Amino acid sequence: MKPTIGRLVHYVSHGTPDGKYDREHRAAIVTKVGGEYKPGYWSVGLAVLSPTGLFFDLSIPYEPTGYEGGSWHWPEREDSDG
Repeated sequence: MKPTIGRLVHYVSHGTPDGKYDREHRAAIVTKVGGEYKPGYWSVGLAVLSPTGLFFDLSIPYEPTGYEGGSWHWPEREDSDG
């Protein structure tokens, strides 16, 4: 699926090299759609919403597994209980 401006996605923070802070998923809004750097893999600009402030970047790579720091992915779907 191709990302579009205004869509909500998840950004994965880098964490720290010493492991004190792990990678965290953050809510983000797509602000720019870049190119497809391989089939199905899009680079986007994001406004990342973090508990301590906002983070902006023009070129964040897509990573479907959702584990790579500094990448974005589509939000995971959760089963409803009702």
